[in-house]
Amino acid sequence: MDVVALKQCIASSMSANADVRRQAELQLKAGESQPHFVCALADIAAQDPDSQIRLAAVLYLKNKVTRSWVFNEDYPKIPEIPEADKAVLRERLIPTLVSAAPPIQQQLLPLIGKILHYDFPEQWPSYMDHTLQLLNSNDIQSVYAGVQCLLAMCRVYRFKQDPAKRQELDKVTLATFQNILQLGLKLVDENSQEAGEMLKLIVKTYKQAVYFEMAPHLRNEETFLQWATLFIKIVQKEPPPESMSEDIEERELNPWWKAKKWAYANLNRVFVRYGNPSSTQENYEQFAEVFIQKFAPEILNAYLGQVELWVSKQRWLSKICLSSIIAFMDECIKPSVTWKALHPHVNNLIAHVLFPMLCQTDEDLELFVEEPAEYLNRKINFYEEITAPDVAATNFLITLTKSRKKMTFEVLKFINDVVNRYESASEQEKNHREKEGALRMIGTLSSIILAKKSPIADQVEYFFVRHVFPEFRSPQPFLRARACDVLEKFSQLDFKDENNVVLIYQNIMQCLHDTHLPVRVEAALALQPLIRHDFIRKSMQETIPQIMQELLKLSNEVDVDALATVMEEFVEVFASELTPFAVELTEQLRDTYLRIISEVLERNQDNDDNYLDDKSITALGVLQTIGTLILTLESTPGMLLHLEQVLVPVITTTIEHNLTDLYNEVFEIIDSCTFSTKAISPTMWAIFTLIHRTFKNGADIFIEEMLPALDNYVSYGHEMLKQNPEYMEAIFDIIQTIFTNERLSSMDRICGCKLVEAVLLNMRGHADKYLQNFIEIAMSCLSEHIEIRSYRIHLLEMMINCIYYNPAATLQVLEQRGWTNKFFQTWFENIESFSRVHDKMLSIVAICELIKLSPEQIPQSIQPGWPKLMSGVINLFQTLPLAIQHREKLSKESLSFQDSYDYESDNEWDADGNWDHETDEQDIPDESAAYMEFLNSEARGMKAEDVFELAEDDDDDILEEEALLETPLDLIEPYQLFSASLMGIRQNQPIVYDTLTKHLTNDEKQAVEGIIRTAEEKKMEQEQNLLAQANGN
Repeated sequence: MDVVALKQCIASSMSANADVRRQAELQLKAGESQPHFVCALADIAAQDPDSQIRLAAVLYLKNKVTRSWVFNEDYPKIPEIPEADKAVLRERLIPTLVSAAPPIQQQLLPLIGKILHYDFPEQWPSYMDHTLQLLNSNDIQSVYAGVQCLLAMCRVYRFKQDPAKRQELDKVTLATFQNILQLGLKLVDENSQEAGEMLKLIVKTYKQAVYFEMAPHLRNEETFLQWATLFIKIVQKEPPPESMSEDIEERELNPWWKAKKWAYANLNRVFVRYGNPSSTQENYEQFAEVFIQKFAPEILNAYLGQVELWVSKQRWLSKICLSSIIAFMDECIKPSVTWKALHPHVNNLIAHVLFPMLCQTDEDLELFVEEPAEYLNRKINFYEEITAPDVAATNFLITLTKSRKKMTFEVLKFINDVVNRYESASEQEKNHREKEGALRMIGTLSSIILAKKSPIADQVEYFFVRHVFPEFRSPQPFLRARACDVLEKFSQLDFKDENNVVLIYQNIMQCLHDTHLPVRVEAALALQPLIRHDFIRKSMQETIPQIMQELLKLSNEVDVDALATVMEEFVEVFASELTPFAVELTEQLRDTYLRIISEVLERNQDNDDNYLDDKSITALGVLQTIGTLILTLESTPGMLLHLEQVLVPVITTTIEHNLTDLYNEVFEIIDSCTFSTKAISPTMWAIFTLIHRTFKNGADIFIEEMLPALDNYVSYGHEMLKQNPEYMEAIFDIIQTIFTNERLSSMDRICGCKLVEAVLLNMRGHADKYLQNFIEIAMSCLSEHIEIRSYRIHLLEMMINCIYYNPAATLQVLEQRGWTNKFFQTWFENIESFSRVHDKMLSIVAICELIKLSPEQIPQSIQPGWPKLMSGVINLFQTLPLAIQHREKLSKESLSFQDSYDYESDNEWDADGNWDHETDEQDIPDESAAYMEFLNSEARGMKAEDVFELAEDDDDDILEEEALLETPLDLIEPYQLFSASLMGIRQNQPIVYDTLTKHLTNDEKQAVEGIIRTAEEKKMEQEQNLLAQANGN
């Protein structure tokens, strides 16, 4: 590749002239396939005098490596970089990194990481030597590059769990970490930006190396002492003046504050993952004991010192640093060693650290008024903001009150002091932010306060009446919003005075029409759980159309996915009241969905991933509401047909734009429409064509989501399939693709089996063209090794469906391919696995078809075993009643299932009041650690064969009964069918009858007689029912 020509292309690609730029980009694309392209790029990146050209060359190089260092299925047409070019590039990268400017280094490092992932150490053994040389250099630029190289290596190994790979990393850290530790201890005493930047990299390198495993040499007490000393020094270091920019966001990006952030993170990570004896992993017990006894208290003291400086305003701390401090203290609550050190400080922490974090800031109040949607996103989805101090404060309070129950009273005392002070103050002196913070704090504790056997739950109603109800009418809108929020948090509270429930409803409805958006949204969210109160639910029945209008209006003002959940539940609970407004409501939901999706598409027009964000999650909630609405209208098919037309844009927009994260809900809507109407309208046939096209264009991996809708197309649209061969060809194409596409799993192929069954049961006499293909697909798959039993059963049932569809033709194909004996042997070996009613019915009707065949239609190879059909069908009838009973039980359970549930909490109080005698000497068990220990102990107690059987049981899953499964077999009465078949054979083919029955045992003969008697009883019962209907009874 000509370096000069390539440089010219790169320069032209940055031209202001669009035509020149476009031509250069085409030339670069063509140049990618030329020999030594990456070598030429590397030359330019290392040596060109123009920094912009060098940077552009590195960017092209990074993209080329990402796409074709190894074969990339996302870019299948781009050839892999030749090995010779790879070798040249590997040797040039580190020298280029050493001499490069920071912007170029930032692009080179991910490129180096990508190559390390595939090539180190086998193809790049010199990388480690180069890194060590750089670290041992006297040139600061070289040392800095060495630290960068080491960080890149540790980052690559972070997620590698293979013990051999971990050993490789251990060798790397053993050879290098003492070097960078000593360097870090020197750097921490300096103040330059360069020192901060290098120190940040050292601390990040440690983080990457210990994130999932901690090398044995790093667990050494003396070694860890040195690292902990470095981290604590960083934490305690007075920030250099240059790191204290006036702009807070810029300040948090300063390398010294980044170094502090990662120092906190490392100390916390070691405590959480390796340093707590109650939750540590195997092989870390000794380290955990040393850490909890010697290091954790010292780290806690260092953190308390930083908090004290922050409270006294002597030191500014970034949000992530504050969060890390509180998170460490959270971990200190359960172990007795650290709790004893923390306990004396807790009341001060609550009053001067946690409480201020939970109160509204100036920024919050500005957002409340100026950007209410952003305020809601931050406050309602605040758990998503992992660096937010208020999240850490909330978690701390929950852990504290849940683990150290006695402390609940200390927190409540503080809250009472705040609200009482507010109550007694004059209007001018009332601190509204403190009152709001206190209400937020008590809302945080709702699950503990309302837990079983709580000694304080009965006092909450009085607290509400006195301190929450007045804030519904507060002149401060953020207090009105908080009142709604607290009410929602305590929605499981059983009010003794029904007048209070009336007051709640009136206040919530007033807030639902508030002038401030956050108040309206919080009121809507509070209203949902309150419908468990009869009064509120009955009151809402009269105004639910208006309430739904308010909710839809809110959904168009702000993207809060919780609003969609509220609407979905209201649609379900108030179905009859909303039916007259269903079309209008669906149109509004459609418009809301299309608005959100247009914004998502606009944002993602340059992004191929179409990733889920808040808007997409809100859109998903709207789709779920539409789906619920459709299901409530099952008794109004005319209205559903209208809704199908309304929803066409929703379906087509989602599918055509490949919004795969929303496929499940969209296909559920198609399923609900077609299932509820039990018919396929022209509108839905047009959608079917779109589904098939999308399936063929890469959406085949979503067959599980598509299956219910596709099944409906066959079950309720079979007449159209008979009339329109193109539709039937599309169904067959889908089936064939499922079984031939290698990227689809066994579970996906089960969907193919189910679709074949739908075709053969609903298209009897009209699927002859495809019968041989179905047989060959099923038997070819059965000839392979199948580990998953449910897949094997479905393949067998695919074959049994072929037998039932046309037994003579199926046997003929089996015999031609030499599969006859294999099929029958596999069928009857697995007959005990046919546990569902449907499974048994399918085998019964198939056997009834088989026994009616004439002798010349039965292949010679299986004639000797033909009488075994009778033993098989007797077994099926003997187990059928129990299966029917089980299905009926499940059906009743599904009909009686209520969404309402008793409030459960794992925060149960001790009824004996033992919590009042808690001491600092108690270790509080870690629930997750206890569960893991239980699993480990169970595993240790198992014999090898037990573990093997357990693994087999996991794979050999049985088919679960489906209470809602509907097929044409439901219309068949099996006892009468078998009886009629057997009697017909006795009358018309006595020799066949004699062959089938002469080898039956006495028990089997009695079983056959019992089946015939049952058939006669069922026939008489049917006749009596018909007579009763005729007489109008």
